[in-house]
Amino acid sequence: MPVRMQNLVALTMFAVAATVATAAQAQKKYDPGASDAEIKIGNIMPYSGPASAYGTIGKAQAAYFNKINAEGGINGRKINFVSYDDAFSPPKAVEQARKLVESDEVLLIFQPLGTQSNSAIQKYMNARKVPQLFVATGATKWGDPQNFPWTMGWQPNYQSEGRIYAAYILKNFPNGKIAALWQNDDAGKDQMKGLRDGLGDKAGMIIADKSYEISDPTIDSQIVALKDSGADIMMTWAAPKGAAQAIRKVAELGWKPVYFLGNVSTSVAAVLKPAGLENSKGIISTAYLKDPTDPLWKNDPGIKTWFAFMDKYFPDGDKTNINNIYGYASAQTMVQVLKQCGDNLTRENVMKQAASLKDFTSEVLLPGIKINTAANDFFPIEQMQLMKFNGEAWEVFGDIITGEVGH
Repeated sequence: MPVRMQNLVALTMFAVAATVATAAQAQKKYDPGASDAEIKIGNIMPYSGPASAYGTIGKAQAAYFNKINAEGGINGRKINFVSYDDAFSPPKAVEQARKLVESDEVLLIFQPLGTQSNSAIQKYMNARKVPQLFVATGATKWGDPQNFPWTMGWQPNYQSEGRIYAAYILKNFPNGKIAALWQNDDAGKDQMKGLRDGLGDKAGMIIADKSYEISDPTIDSQIVALKDSGADIMMTWAAPKGAAQAIRKVAELGWKPVYFLGNVSTSVAAVLKPAGLENSKGIISTAYLKDPTDPLWKNDPGIKTWFAFMDKYFPDGDKTNINNIYGYASAQTMVQVLKQCGDNLTRENVMKQAASLKDFTSEVLLPGIKINTAANDFFPIEQMQLMKFNGEAWEVFGDIITGEVGH
């Protein structure tokens, strides 16, 4: 072969090799927190303080990511889950968010918990263009992609939940008088707005309402005032500690209202047992997750899979605590998004994939409930079902109801 021809062949082969190498390289895109070896995810949880009952969610999520890592990771990458305590304090949440973004250089912050804490970091996260993804709070404000494109909710929003209770009350207790206890923050205000909006021109059925601060040592005086109003329906929007105190105080007073309890505080382990199971009998709430205490799911394959997960990866976790189901399902959703990202692990693509979930589900979601998102729909879960506590376990009833708030 002539020298010129040899050189031409060599140059051609080099060009092809370079093109292939460049194409392979181009397929991999990384922002801080991602590499060939790992995906670093940040998280903020109240492991201490007045809402520490929720801390088990972060532990369940860590356990699930450990499971994924043990099985080979996501597209060959291990999850490095960095979770900090903010003690349910907004200033501490800001401090921890800055640490995660600026020092730990995480790819995103996943499931930071609490309306106040997330409100405190929302502008910072969006200014830095770091995903504040699947926040652990149902405030309606997390579904606002026009103004906050880097923040997305996960669980059903509180206004939808309030409307669901309102519809049930109007149908079954049209002449009822409602008293409500609500947490004095955006969560409580959202829940009350949903209830009032759902009641419409019957909003006058709410004859008394009292707020409380999550740091309050007791809410006895509020419950006494609500009982004295003459109401025969009680609505409690509270974190686990306040919810347990309210249920117990209502029982101590001998008050027997029709009792509604916000979904975030339905844990048998964290709320109803401390309040007294007998005191909790008859309470109505909503569900979108299978409750491990419900005999309905005793032989359910999904719950059996979750029990096996708990035994192996979170043996110290309480199997009667639905917060551990919540942590499992939310972590599964996060893993699905990262799988969809493939080798394009940029923050922009994380949000793009989070907004592209189609009929995703978990074996621990109630049958028929699907997770769907779009560029203009940052409310992943919008379906719930009513349930009642029978003194030992929650029992779901009625149809799956789709919320309509936020669109």
